Amino acid sequence: MSYGKRIASLMLIDSIVVMTSVFISYFILVPDKNIFTTTLWVSSLTLLISHHLLAYYYKLYKRVWKYASVGELISVFKAVTISILITGAAQYGMIQTVYIRTLAITWMMHILLIGGVRFSWRLFRDNYVATKAELENKRHTLIIGAGAAGTMIARQLRHNPDVELYPVAFIDDDPHKHHLEIMGLPVIGGREQIEHTVTEMRITNIVIAIPSLSRKDLSSIVQYCHQTQAKTQIVPMIEDIMTGRISVNEFRDVEVEDLLGRDPVELDTQSIADYITGSVVLVTGAGGSIGSEVCRQISHFSPKTVILLGHGENSIYSVEMELKERHQDQIEYITEIADIQDREKMMQIMQHHQPTVVFHAAAHKHVPLMERNPEEAVKNNMMGTKNVAEAADYAKVDTFVMISTDKAVNPTNVMGSTKRLAEMIVQDLNSRSQTKFVAVRFGNVLGSRGSVIPLFKAQLQKGGPLTVTDPEMERYFMTIPEASRLVLQAGALAQGGEIFVLDMGDPVKIVDLARNLIRLSGFTEEEIGIKFTGIRPGEKLYEELLNDNEVHEKQVYPKIYVGRTAHLFIDEIQEIVTNVNDMKTEELRERLLDLANNKVETKELATAAN
Repeated sequence: MSYGKRIASLMLIDSIVVMTSVFISYFILVPDKNIFTTTLWVSSLTLLISHHLLAYYYKLYKRVWKYASVGELISVFKAVTISILITGAAQYGMIQTVYIRTLAITWMMHILLIGGVRFSWRLFRDNYVATKAELENKRHTLIIGAGAAGTMIARQLRHNPDVELYPVAFIDDDPHKHHLEIMGLPVIGGREQIEHTVTEMRITNIVIAIPSLSRKDLSSIVQYCHQTQAKTQIVPMIEDIMTGRISVNEFRDVEVEDLLGRDPVELDTQSIADYITGSVVLVTGAGGSIGSEVCRQISHFSPKTVILLGHGENSIYSVEMELKERHQDQIEYITEIADIQDREKMMQIMQHHQPTVVFHAAAHKHVPLMERNPEEAVKNNMMGTKNVAEAADYAKVDTFVMISTDKAVNPTNVMGSTKRLAEMIVQDLNSRSQTKFVAVRFGNVLGSRGSVIPLFKAQLQKGGPLTVTDPEMERYFMTIPEASRLVLQAGALAQGGEIFVLDMGDPVKIVDLARNLIRLSGFTEEEIGIKFTGIRPGEKLYEELLNDNEVHEKQVYPKIYVGRTAHLFIDEIQEIVTNVNDMKTEELRERLLDLANNKVETKELATAAN
């Protein structure tokens, strides 16, 4: 039906409803007299005209009544009540009398008929159409969470004939909701009833509808879901729904990243905005997984300019195009293709752009590769950091944030050693610079290049097995957005010289991560298999975030610690950087590990000992 025909039909129905209400009320009160008086006709016309005007004002003719709810009922109440009051005022103006009882009955009839006509279509859809849909072999769906999101999803699934899922029950941990019905769907019980409910009600799909669910609770619920054969999906995160990027019924599969069992750190957005908004920000390694996410996070705080510095032109180009499309002309994005090992180039870039803040994310991070090529780790992680940091100092940058790793703690490999020595470089520079130099240390980042998840997913696509070095291997994990947010928060907390560390909760066994990924992908461990390959050179079974002489128990921000400054081997570091090409691989490796683990006697320490 066209829009014009729809309006005309509703106005005709409303006209019949108004006139019927008036004449029935007069007939009830004046059954034996002539009710067709001038007062009646004037009252009828006044009510009719005022109703149509108010119906237009409250958009009663534009609403989609098959989705009618309390909001539409309130609009009907307002339109009818005000039109009755206008009619009463017209009666008083004509004959100085108001037929209160007549108008009261008319008001009740009016509400009943107007509401009844409109809500009848809603009732028709909720009963006849829903029953029909249920008989069309839709997939019986269990909704976990009988709150606002779960109710909204149930409504949309029941009223959308194009969706394959059809809700049949709720699961909710709130005991006050158990054995009740919401939208005609029973609330069976808590999460421990998931397996029984799936079996009894022939559930094929499960939707976890609690957007604000903590990761620990989500992990627990998913474990219950894994005991069934039903496909498990989850609603988007609450921030994605609120920003309008994703609809509440755009379900996604549960990812391994969702099951870390630790809630993300809440940011002090105002303190971040204070130093980012309107500033010129430079990010090295901007094409990498961490660097690019730092750029995305920065862009939420409206900097004036973001300089994307990286060595790989394709990755930098991709990030530039993504950010320009997302933020259009609101932020200026400038790309610089450069190698951080080029000291002169770093000086030129810093002098030209004069950034206020620098986030240094460029680094070599692959442990086995750096074991075989320690000189390249020195050149990139140490020499490159030194170049960028000294260029930032020369350009009088306000804040310099270096991205480090938990592998810098008591390192057993070249990569961790070079990152620890790079921390020393920026800590030393902080002591003699106006720039605030800090480092941020966190664990493994899920989904980053070279991390375990992409490797596992590639092995899954080939049919397995998933390779794990050791059944006892444990690591701290966080997501790429979490890591990037920590970097931004560190910049806001920076006083100069700190090493910031995130309280990353409990470490996760790599083998458990592999098993979760297998289950989430719809396979069993017997189908895919897990193969243990043995610890690689330079690897540790367990990672640490602070060593003993760095531990500082007080948190500087919820879930963020700052480590104490240890001894800085600056002369020895400079010697390695200067002579790196003249040192043999094993000699260089041993020298790096000794320095990073404080196992070398410097001139200062020897003097103190004497």
